[in-house]
Amino acid sequence: MLHDYQGALKDLDKADVLEPNNASTLRSRGDVKRMLEEYQGALEDLDKANVLEPNNASTLRTRGNVKYMLHDYQGAFEDLDKADVLQPNNAFTLRIRGDLKYMLHDYQGAL
Repeated sequence: MLHDYQGALKDLDKADVLEPNNASTLRSRGDVKRMLEEYQGALEDLDKANVLEPNNASTLRTRGNVKYMLHDYQGAFEDLDKADVLQPNNAFTLRIRGDLKYMLHDYQGAL
């Protein structure tokens, strides 16, 4: 079933028990929690994934989005900027960073 985030979360919780500290599992679970708007839990998983793989653009861009939702704008910019260096011109990174700049009234930067 598409968009079965609760089911995905249960599966990822099981995977985490079987193989703790797996960056891919933590990143995926953080993303699912983001989709469920469980931002604090998402941030915890993404922080752990980032410790394990500090140069993973996917983790950084997702964590940047979560920080944006938690109103940690400076942290969001730091993660999104690093993600853009690691993987330039990613549409998700650029969209979130543009939304953030627009919200902070940096209309020229948002373009």
